[in-house]
Formats: sequence, C-alpha cells, structure tokens
Amino acid sequence: MKAIEKTGIAPRQPAKVWVTAACMAASLALMAGPSFGQEKLSGRIKLDGSSTVAPITMAAAEMFQAVQPRVQVTVGISGTGGGFKKFLDPKPDLRTDISDASRPIKPSEMSQAEALGIEFIEIPIAVDGLAVVIHPSNSFCDYLTVDELKRIWEPGSAINNWSHVRKGFPDLPLKLYGPGTDSGTFDYFTEAIVGKEDASRADYTASESDNVLVQGVTGDRGALGYFGYSYFEANHDRLKLVAIDNNNGKPIKPDMDVVRSGKYKPLSRPLFLYVNKESYQRPEVRAFIGFIFDNAQEIVEHPRVNYVALPDKLYAAARKRLDDGVTGSAMAGAIGEEELGMIFGAK
Repeated sequence: MKAIEKTGIAPRQPAKVWVTAACMAASLALMAGPSFGQEKLSGRIKLDGSSTVAPITMAAAEMFQAVQPRVQVTVGISGTGGGFKKFLDPKPDLRTDISDASRPIKPSEMSQAEALGIEFIEIPIAVDGLAVVIHPSNSFCDYLTVDELKRIWEPGSAINNWSHVRKGFPDLPLKLYGPGTDSGTFDYFTEAIVGKEDASRADYTASESDNVLVQGVTGDRGALGYFGYSYFEANHDRLKLVAIDNNNGKPIKPDMDVVRSGKYKPLSRPLFLYVNKESYQRPEVRAFIGFIFDNAQEIVEHPRVNYVALPDKLYAAARKRLDDGVTGSAMAGAIGEEELGMIFGAK
C-alpha cells in the first residue's frame, strides 16, 4: 500500500467552510438557549479520529466557540482506528475526550478500554453514504456493480486496467485510491463490498485524509476511489460520482434523500461519537455535547457538512444514555441489519 502524508486537521475547503460556519454560528448561538449564553466556561476539549466525522465536529466546535469563546476545542484527523488509539492512550494526560468514529468500536478496542479502566458512552450522530468516484473525464463508467467492486478490491486482485473490469471498457490503466487501514471507512467498505473487514488488496494509494484522496482522483484520468459522500459533495465539480448496482440491476447514486431512505445499499452507515465518561463530568465537555444535540440537524445537514441527521427520537435516546451514564457499546450487541433506533432503544 502506498502511503500518503496526512494533512492534519485542515477542513475540506478551509476558507469557504469556516466563513460559512462562522456566519451560521451566530444564528445557532441564539437557538442554543440561555444555558450556554449565561455561564461562561473555560477549558480545552480534545477530539480526534475519523476524517468522515470531522466535518461535523469541526462545524460544531466553530459554532460552540462563538458562544463559549474561552473553551478551546481541537479536532484532529487520525482515522477512526488512530483516533481510538489516542482515546485509549495508556497515559491519561494524552487521551482525547471524544473520539470521532465512522464505525462502531471493535472488541479489541473495548478490551483495551477495560484494561485501562476507561469507561465510554457511545453516541450515534448521523448517517453517511460512501461515494465511489472517478475522474470527471471518464465518460464510459456510469455505474459499477458490487461484484465488480469486489473483484477490483479483493486481496490478490490483479485488475489494473479498466478493460479488465467490464467488457467494452477501454484500455486505460486503473489507479486505485482509498482510505488507509486506520480508517473506519476502510473497515466498512471492505466488509460491505469484499465480505470481510480489512480484506483488501494492498497495491493502492492510501491516506487517512479524504482531502488527499480527492486530490489523487482529480489528478489521474484512470482513477477510481472511495470516501465519505460529503467529500464528494464538497468537490462535485472536480469528480464524477459512480452509481452502485447492488447486484439487482438497479444502479443508485447517493444523495441525502437516498441515504435517508435506506435504499443506498450496501454503502450507507451510521457515524458515532465516543465520549470518555470521566471527561463528560467536566462542565465544558457537557456543554459542548449538549450544544451538538440541541443543534444536531442544523449542524449535520448544513450544506457545508452534508450528512443525514438522525430522527429526533434517536437523538433523544442517545442523550438519555449520556444523562443516565450508560457506558459500553450498544452496537456490539447488534444483530445483522437491526435498525439503529432499535439498537439504541429509541421510542
């Protein structure tokens, strides 16, 4: 796997995103209610993890700091796995308070948390679809089937030319771009497409930064890549979105309505925040999480974030988990395609 240097915490399109976020912050501050405006807090909140979830928490941080300017909120991007490593650091002073995750916590990570005495609260925050993208000059590929994607990405695949993907495709070298192995997007894609988590060919250009993957695909005529839908939306004029045929002859392209409908299978998934229970006792962390819940739909579905918000009853159930101090992973006990609302007890 060819590694690319990570880009740190830079947002997708920094100036545009955060000028917009700053403008939106004022109106959301008014909506947040008097509890945030009256008590002036201070301190630092540390987040790290998924580049897919980062646009949500970056926007939330920017807006929250408009009403609580003395609270410093930092959002890093190390991929879901890398974020959990920081969340579960053996040295307490180096741990993050909140971990952004585009997949549920793994059993091995839960075991590590238990060994370190770290209790956490799992919060579903949004729903996302994965975008499969190609260079905009590609005029021959409008859709790919799940079987074709599997043959391209499975371990040991020797497909390195578009002509090997489907009869009639031209003789054009196929260059692959995708998340690195620390990414929850990688975990989800490999399980959904290849059939086994972490099962992937290694000869592709990898990065935990979706921005870097966007740059790779836009610079290569034979490129094929995948990452969170919001990164396609932010770069839709530089990329071409590929419809996905779930082996039923009905290709579907993701957008917010399609993802919300549940029809974009198998490439839609929930996104999560994992909150350190001890950190949640600090007033600035409680206030930040409360701000996210109070303004969840506005943050998650803002045009510069572009995810699908969860139903109000699911946010209410997640908030109750926090208020009741329910620790551990509800997702760990989920069976098959059980609905998220059922998993988290939304009524």
